[in-house]
Amino acid sequence: MITENAKLIEQSKIVGCLASATPTGSTPRRVSLKGYLRATVIIYGVNASTVTGSAITLLQATDIANANTDEKAVTFTEYWADLDVAAGDGLTVETASNSTFTTSTVNTKEYQYVIEVTPDMLDIANGFDCLRVGTANGVATTLSVEIILWPAKYGKTPPVAIDAEVN
Repeated sequence: MITENAKLIEQSKIVGCLASATPTGSTPRRVSLKGYLRATVIIYGVNASTVTGSAITLLQATDIANANTDEKAVTFTEYWADLDVAAGDGLTVETASNSTFTTSTVNTKEYQYVIEVTPDMLDIANGFDCLRVGTANGVATTLSVEIILWPAKYGKTPPVAIDAEVN
Protein backbone atom coordinates (compact mmCIF):
# COMPACT_ATOMS: atom_id res chain seq x y z
CA MET A 1 0.00 0.00 0.00
CA ILE A 2 0.95 3.66 0.01
CA THR A 3 3.87 4.39 2.29
CA GLU A 4 5.00 7.69 3.76
CA ASN A 5 8.62 6.76 3.09
CA ALA A 6 8.26 7.07 -0.68
CA LYS A 7 7.10 9.81 -2.99
CA LEU A 8 3.51 9.72 -4.20
CA ILE A 9 4.75 9.73 -7.82
CA GLU A 10 6.74 6.56 -7.08
CA GLN A 11 3.61 4.79 -5.88
CA SER A 12 0.94 6.08 -8.22
CA LYS A 13 0.25 7.24 -11.74
CA ILE A 14 -1.85 10.32 -12.45
CA VAL A 15 -3.39 10.19 -15.92
CA GLY A 16 -5.24 13.06 -17.60
CA CYS A 17 -8.13 11.35 -19.37
CA LEU A 18 -10.19 14.31 -20.58
CA ALA A 19 -8.87 17.84 -20.88
CA SER A 20 -11.32 20.52 -19.87
CA ALA A 21 -14.12 20.28 -22.47
CA THR A 22 -17.85 20.38 -22.94
CA PRO A 23 -18.80 16.71 -23.12
CA THR A 24 -20.25 16.59 -26.62
CA GLY A 25 -19.11 13.41 -28.29
CA SER A 26 -16.10 13.25 -25.98
CA THR A 27 -14.36 9.96 -25.31
CA PRO A 28 -12.08 10.15 -22.28
CA ARG A 29 -8.88 8.12 -22.48
CA ARG A 30 -8.72 4.54 -21.23
CA VAL A 31 -6.17 3.46 -18.65
CA SER A 32 -4.80 0.02 -17.84
CA LEU A 33 -4.82 -1.19 -14.26
CA LYS A 34 -2.36 -4.04 -14.96
CA GLY A 35 0.40 -2.39 -12.93
CA TYR A 36 -1.85 -1.08 -10.13
CA LEU A 37 -4.17 -2.33 -7.44
CA ARG A 38 -6.92 0.31 -7.71
CA ALA A 39 -8.01 3.55 -9.34
CA THR A 40 -9.48 6.82 -8.13
CA VAL A 41 -11.49 8.74 -10.73
CA ILE A 42 -11.67 12.52 -10.28
CA ILE A 43 -14.15 14.54 -12.33
CA TYR A 44 -14.02 18.31 -12.09
CA GLY A 45 -16.76 20.46 -13.59
CA VAL A 46 -17.61 24.09 -14.19
CA ASN A 47 -21.11 25.17 -15.14
CA ALA A 48 -22.14 28.26 -17.07
CA SER A 49 -25.83 29.17 -17.22
CA THR A 50 -28.73 27.19 -18.71
CA VAL A 51 -26.76 24.05 -17.99
CA THR A 52 -27.66 20.42 -18.52
CA GLY A 53 -25.68 17.79 -16.71
CA SER A 54 -23.64 15.00 -18.23
CA ALA A 55 -24.45 11.39 -17.34
CA ILE A 56 -21.36 9.71 -15.90
CA THR A 57 -20.71 5.97 -16.21
CA LEU A 58 -17.67 3.76 -15.81
CA LEU A 59 -16.68 1.37 -18.58
CA GLN A 60 -14.25 -1.53 -18.56
CA ALA A 61 -12.41 -2.96 -21.56
CA THR A 62 -9.86 -5.60 -22.47
CA ASP A 63 -7.30 -3.18 -23.90
CA ILE A 64 -6.57 0.53 -24.06
CA ALA A 65 -7.05 0.84 -27.83
CA ASN A 66 -10.32 0.58 -29.75
CA ALA A 67 -12.22 3.25 -27.83
CA ASN A 68 -15.96 2.59 -27.64
CA THR A 69 -15.54 -1.09 -28.58
CA ASP A 70 -15.20 -4.16 -26.36
CA GLU A 71 -16.56 -2.13 -23.45
CA LYS A 72 -19.04 -3.05 -20.77
CA ALA A 73 -20.31 -1.23 -17.73
CA VAL A 74 -18.61 -1.23 -14.36
CA THR A 75 -21.05 -1.60 -11.50
CA PHE A 76 -20.65 1.05 -8.83
CA THR A 77 -23.08 2.11 -6.16
CA GLU A 78 -21.46 5.14 -4.57
CA TYR A 79 -19.40 8.19 -5.37
CA TRP A 80 -18.32 11.29 -3.49
CA ALA A 81 -19.42 14.80 -4.42
CA ASP A 82 -18.54 18.40 -3.63
CA LEU A 83 -21.22 20.37 -5.44
CA ASP A 84 -19.75 23.80 -4.66
CA VAL A 85 -15.96 23.78 -4.46
CA ALA A 86 -15.89 27.57 -4.00
CA ALA A 87 -17.73 27.16 -0.70
CA GLY A 88 -15.53 24.34 0.67
CA ASP A 89 -13.76 21.09 0.00
CA GLY A 90 -16.03 18.66 1.83
CA LEU A 91 -17.07 15.54 -0.02
CA THR A 92 -20.33 13.73 0.74
CA VAL A 93 -21.14 10.14 -0.16
CA GLU A 94 -23.83 9.88 -2.82
CA THR A 95 -25.65 6.84 -4.22
CA ALA A 96 -25.36 6.00 -7.91
CA SER A 97 -28.53 4.86 -9.67
CA ASN A 98 -27.92 1.91 -12.02
CA SER A 99 -24.17 2.63 -11.97
CA THR A 100 -24.59 6.17 -13.24
CA PHE A 101 -25.17 9.70 -12.06
CA THR A 102 -25.67 13.08 -13.70
CA THR A 103 -23.37 15.98 -12.97
CA SER A 104 -24.65 19.12 -11.30
CA THR A 105 -27.17 21.26 -13.17
CA VAL A 106 -26.83 24.29 -10.90
CA ASN A 107 -25.85 27.39 -12.90
CA THR A 108 -22.41 28.97 -12.38
CA LYS A 109 -21.05 26.35 -9.97
CA GLU A 110 -17.77 24.46 -9.81
CA TYR A 111 -18.00 20.90 -8.56
CA GLN A 112 -15.99 17.72 -8.07
CA TYR A 113 -16.80 14.01 -8.05
CA VAL A 114 -14.62 11.12 -6.89
CA ILE A 115 -15.22 7.44 -7.67
CA GLU A 116 -13.12 4.64 -6.19
CA VAL A 117 -12.55 1.55 -8.37
CA THR A 118 -11.25 -1.68 -6.88
CA PRO A 119 -10.22 -4.82 -8.78
CA ASP A 120 -13.31 -6.74 -7.67
CA MET A 121 -15.42 -4.24 -9.66
CA LEU A 122 -13.77 -5.32 -12.94
CA ASP A 123 -14.18 -8.59 -14.86
CA ILE A 124 -10.47 -9.35 -14.62
CA ALA A 125 -11.04 -13.10 -15.08
CA ASN A 126 -12.18 -12.35 -18.64
CA GLY A 127 -9.39 -9.86 -19.39
CA PHE A 128 -11.23 -6.63 -18.51
CA ASP A 129 -8.45 -4.67 -16.79
CA CYS A 130 -8.82 -1.28 -18.49
CA LEU A 131 -11.04 1.56 -17.38
CA ARG A 132 -12.68 4.60 -18.96
CA VAL A 133 -15.15 7.21 -17.78
CA GLY A 134 -18.19 7.61 -20.00
CA THR A 135 -19.39 11.22 -20.34
CA ALA A 136 -22.72 11.84 -22.02
CA ASN A 137 -23.36 15.04 -23.96
CA GLY A 138 -23.94 18.11 -21.83
CA VAL A 139 -24.75 21.78 -22.43
CA ALA A 140 -23.03 24.78 -20.78
CA THR A 141 -20.87 22.54 -18.62
CA THR A 142 -17.17 21.85 -18.87
CA LEU A 143 -15.64 18.65 -17.48
CA SER A 144 -12.16 17.31 -16.95
CA VAL A 145 -11.32 13.76 -15.92
CA GLU A 146 -8.22 12.41 -14.21
CA ILE A 147 -7.59 8.92 -12.93
CA ILE A 148 -5.08 8.18 -10.21
CA LEU A 149 -3.82 4.60 -10.40
CA TRP A 150 -2.40 3.34 -7.11
CA PRO A 151 -0.53 1.68 -5.55
CA ALA A 152 1.92 0.54 -8.17
CA LYS A 153 2.47 -3.22 -8.04
CA TYR A 154 6.12 -3.15 -9.11
CA GLY A 155 9.21 -1.16 -8.17
CA LYS A 156 9.73 2.54 -7.67
CA THR A 157 8.91 3.76 -11.18
CA PRO A 158 5.19 3.55 -11.91
CA PRO A 159 4.42 1.47 -14.98
CA VAL A 160 2.78 3.05 -18.02
CA ALA A 161 -0.99 3.03 -18.08
CA ILE A 162 -1.92 4.35 -21.54
CA ASP A 163 0.71 2.74 -23.76
CA ALA A 164 -0.20 -0.17 -26.02
CA GLU A 165 2.70 -2.16 -24.58
CA VAL A 166 0.88 -2.58 -21.27
CA ASN A 167 -1.52 -5.00 -22.93
